[in-house]
Amino acid sequence: MVPVTDSARPQLRFNAFMRPTTIHTGAWRYPGAYADANFNLSHLKRLIQKLEYGRFDAFFMADHLAVLNMPVEALRRSHTATSFEPFTLLSALAMVTEHIGLVATGSTTFDQPFHIARRFASLDHISGGRAGWNIVTTSNPDAALNFGMDDHMEHDERYRRAREFYDVVTGLWDSWADDAFVRDQASGLFFDPEKMHVLNHKGPYFSVRGPLNIARPVQGWPVVVQAGASEAGRQLAAETAEAVFTAQSDLAAGQRFYADVKGRMKVLGRSPDSMKIMPACFVLVGDTEAEARARRTQLDNLVYYESAIASLSIALGHDASKFDPDAPLPSIPPSNASQSARERVVNMAKQEQLTVRQLALRLGGHSGLAMVGTAHQIADQMQAWLEGHGSDGFTIQFPYLPGGLDDFVDKVIPELQRRGIYRREYEGRTLRENLGLARPANRFFPD
Repeated sequence: MVPVTDSARPQLRFNAFMRPTTIHTGAWRYPGAYADANFNLSHLKRLIQKLEYGRFDAFFMADHLAVLNMPVEALRRSHTATSFEPFTLLSALAMVTEHIGLVATGSTTFDQPFHIARRFASLDHISGGRAGWNIVTTSNPDAALNFGMDDHMEHDERYRRAREFYDVVTGLWDSWADDAFVRDQASGLFFDPEKMHVLNHKGPYFSVRGPLNIARPVQGWPVVVQAGASEAGRQLAAETAEAVFTAQSDLAAGQRFYADVKGRMKVLGRSPDSMKIMPACFVLVGDTEAEARARRTQLDNLVYYESAIASLSIALGHDASKFDPDAPLPSIPPSNASQSARERVVNMAKQEQLTVRQLALRLGGHSGLAMVGTAHQIADQMQAWLEGHGSDGFTIQFPYLPGGLDDFVDKVIPELQRRGIYRREYEGRTLRENLGLARPANRFFPD
């Protein structure tokens, strides 16, 4: 592709998927890798500062509310069993960074709107306007057992609850006008009561009086991120999301998803430009394509079968250890787990005619969109997605740390900058400014 430097061209946006710090099951065993990266603050400080040096939009923390989401035989080999609580970690990382966004998952199934609104508003103030809320309904059924529930809430009901949850949280963020806190020491007036709104929300799932006991966030609202890809998830994204974290296996699938979700936005009267779609992308860089593929093979060979079959079970929502490992994948009925993950894995098995064992080993390492090659080859693919309306950027999943991150920032980023499709400097100090998103008006105090 011909290098261009036209600043008017669309620009790639990058999140860094950092919880777990690497998605590949064998990553923590790779030579030179930080085996304890998920739970080592010094390592995480080093990683986020490298991401900020690379002008990444955000440090993206998924979250898990259960440890026992797979058999112990597999879990004992997993680096995901322990991790910092997101708000504690991101508040600490806000102190050692200046521009990069701080996005965390907040579950709409196992948390309460007041808690979520208050935590994200606090993080937004602490970071100077860099917070983002990843709305997740939580697909792991084991999480229910940690919150006094014997059974997981049904899939579509989780999304109905999430829609009301969003309305309550954003309503609470609008509790105060931006200039409500006058803090006039001479008169003794701390805030203007006329600029405080009491929400008094009463709905099918929540009853919340309000107001929120913290000033309106710096960004108005922290950036709203959504990660569902099912029918219910796509509709929730179209109605609420400003950034979408999704899993698409190739450019054609990405284009279909992009057109679908942005088309839904138009029907709802939302501008498609007010959302950035950033699919997960596993990136492994080498000085030659052969070197990159050799590293991928070395990494995949570090995966144990018991871990792989556990990953397959989670994706399918069924115990795959009971299947004949050397037979094709049997018919898999829908479950109450993630529907989009199940569909993606079933289609992969069918299209590539994989046995259960082959599918498990693929999934146990990394089975989604992968770009493996030289910096030039990876930049070509990313440019094709951007210009082909397959995505607005990517949520980068690193193969191992710190090496995989260093390779991406030091080799791929300069190539993208040379082509004029990636920033050289941050556009502003807030996550909204850097993503090109407008600050939302206060629904109760529009002036």
